[in-house]
Amino acid sequence: MVDPLFHPDSYGYRPGKSALDAVGQARQRCWRYDWIIDLDIKGFFDNIPQDLLLRAVKKHATETWMVLYIERWLKAPVQEEDGQLVPREKGTPQGGVISPLLANRFLHYGFDRWLAQRYPQCPFERYADDAIVHCRTEEEAQEVRAAIAARLLGCGLELHPEKTKIVYCKDDHGCQPPVAFQRVLQMEADDGLLLPILQPEIAGNQPLCSFTLP
Repeated sequence: MVDPLFHPDSYGYRPGKSALDAVGQARQRCWRYDWIIDLDIKGFFDNIPQDLLLRAVKKHATETWMVLYIERWLKAPVQEEDGQLVPREKGTPQGGVISPLLANRFLHYGFDRWLAQRYPQCPFERYADDAIVHCRTEEEAQEVRAAIAARLLGCGLELHPEKTKIVYCKDDHGCQPPVAFQRVLQMEADDGLLLPILQPEIAGNQPLCSFTLP
């Protein structure tokens, strides 16, 4: 069992956790923090460096055959419609049954533990490759965003330039409204129910309610 090793604020594809839990936690924290970084990792599942991922797998694999089969599965070529086999040199297959677990393992070391150690004053909620990081000031948010971008580059990934935003979440009464993971909530609504979503605006648009293994 590796799930107990994951950070408590990692909510994606974990037993007993959901996107609504992440939203609820974000809502509570937005009453105490005026700024958030709404971040998205560009092409995350397609671009995970397999060498770093396998290092994380080997850290916890109890049997050699586990690493062997995971490595074979990662490197299995993709067959195109014309029958051509294309080698897979990075990433995990989207839709693969073990991809979410491997993605969580990678970001446990690449993001969660790093952020908790580097910026312990900035709590976060992460659902797969979507995350919200809470900051006290705009200056702190800018600093943390830049540090996250550098960290991800060092791990072979990058922030999505359009989907990653710094957001000011404060209403006219001096207290913050709830924040929601729109894309994640849409994923969670697979039973056909429409879930209420509050989308923050960008600060510049005016008011909002507006790998190091241990």
